[in-house]
Amino acid sequence: MNQITPVTTTLKDWETDQEVRWCPGCGDYAILKAVQRTMPQLGADPAKTVFISGIGCSSRFPYYMETYGFHTIHGRAPAFATGLKLANPELDVWLVTGDGDGLSIGGNHTMHLLRRNLNCQIMLFNNEIYGLTKGQYSPTSREGTTSPSTPYGSVDHPARPAAFALGSGARFVGRGFDVSKNLPDVLKAAHAHQGAAFIEIFQNCIVYNKDVFEDFAAPKGAEDRQLWLEDGKPMLFAGDTKGIGLDRDALALKVVDVVEGDWEAAGVIVHDAKNRSVAHMLVEMPFGEFPMALGVLYDDPKPTFEEAVVAQNKSASEGKSADLGKLLSKGQTWTVTEDGPDL
Repeated sequence: MNQITPVTTTLKDWETDQEVRWCPGCGDYAILKAVQRTMPQLGADPAKTVFISGIGCSSRFPYYMETYGFHTIHGRAPAFATGLKLANPELDVWLVTGDGDGLSIGGNHTMHLLRRNLNCQIMLFNNEIYGLTKGQYSPTSREGTTSPSTPYGSVDHPARPAAFALGSGARFVGRGFDVSKNLPDVLKAAHAHQGAAFIEIFQNCIVYNKDVFEDFAAPKGAEDRQLWLEDGKPMLFAGDTKGIGLDRDALALKVVDVVEGDWEAAGVIVHDAKNRSVAHMLVEMPFGEFPMALGVLYDDPKPTFEEAVVAQNKSASEGKSADLGKLLSKGQTWTVTEDGPDL
């Protein structure tokens, strides 16, 4: 957990006086409210909390949180967050990005933040479209998506944010969606994780990609297509009448029927949040044949980037390394004079 002394706050302490300006019905409203309600439960201190964003609809987020905040440049929020965390490791840093900002121009920065394991929370709002720039297809848009930039349908193979995070070395990967009552639980788990915590949040774009997640995120009737994962608990869904098993011959997951609640006899596997291989399989499950895997898919902490940097700096400041002049002049040097360089 972030090493911050818990403080007592209320929802109002996290709301700013700014008018919240997204399209009416945008899923960002629900995510904002979920975060504002979760912060008091974390015991977080607004004076030691920072929200950093790049460019996009989601990136208006810092204006609406009564904390420190930076609305930065396109795709570069991870670079700002890294510098900030190294300058003051005690700060509680949250990144807010979207599928375009975080996976297109910012994909390289996101990858390095994850592999370095900076201690922060990354919320990637995935609406599978570019909303701010009027509905062009994005890195996560499905094949066949029609948009101003793909009038005949996208032929791109979409990126999977959670798979990208795992492939980049993330030690925590979670999933939720904007209006889910379980989203705060995912946010709490991410905050408790020591290291880079990546949360993909499916978010409805009411204007340019309306109801694209309706098959599993509809307010009613879609629960049977949601697999909410909990460490140490069997992978059950559809009112515990179905589950996820392992086809050992094919080394692949499969859907199994659960009869009279006997999930063990049905071969349902128990979720182990530290099992990276199964986490990869969960994010790659084709929706339709399988439910949508949600909750904490992977959680296996290791030492953070800023811990290593602080330790290295401390070591360098002791002994022979303390002489900065000697360190700078070590090895080959050049002296520039009016007559030219002398080696």
